[in-house]
Amino acid sequence: MNNLVELQFDGPRDGATTIALAHGAGQGMDSRFLSFFAAELAKRGFRVARFEFPYMMEHRRTGKGKPRDRPDVLKATWLKVVASLGPQKLVIGGKSMGGRIASLIADEAGVRGLVCLGYPFHPVGKPDQLRVEHLRTIKTPTLIVQGERDTFGNREEVGRYELSSKIHIHWVHDGDHSFKPRKKSGRTEQQNWEDASDRIESFANVRR
Repeated sequence: MNNLVELQFDGPRDGATTIALAHGAGQGMDSRFLSFFAAELAKRGFRVARFEFPYMMEHRRTGKGKPRDRPDVLKATWLKVVASLGPQKLVIGGKSMGGRIASLIADEAGVRGLVCLGYPFHPVGKPDQLRVEHLRTIKTPTLIVQGERDTFGNREEVGRYELSSKIHIHWVHDGDHSFKPRKKSGRTEQQNWEDASDRIESFANVRR
């Protein structure tokens, strides 16, 4: 914890790489999704830090729904987290919106890497409203883990985008925005989450 943003840690204090994860727009840092990845990556030897944006902290405190913070507040919160942890051995990212905001400050912050878990390439049902302009020129090594059926950007759509050579996209088999597959795929959600964890582990270890 610091005096600006409350951080929740998992994993060894002396982990060679710290992975900081932010939540998506609708659920906090203790969502089932983020809790799994924090625990799984911690088990693999990473120091994992989670935090919440101010609107989600206020919702947790009051129990009342709060409008999402302005983009400048979201970005400033991420920069405070990076300043607290130090960028030298830090990979940042998170679920959906949390990963997207991390991608907007990654180059400025000088972190070692970026991991986006379900990047919202466009709003659902609005494939022409792209959120990729900065991804065309990003210099930070980036891993985007994306479900093949993600309604915020599926495999067919994303394949048409011209993105920076620093970006690698790992496709989760038959996954939706949270990597959940259909029964007919023969895959389970657990398998897809473990597959995603394998890829994150490989990526983050290279960033040491």
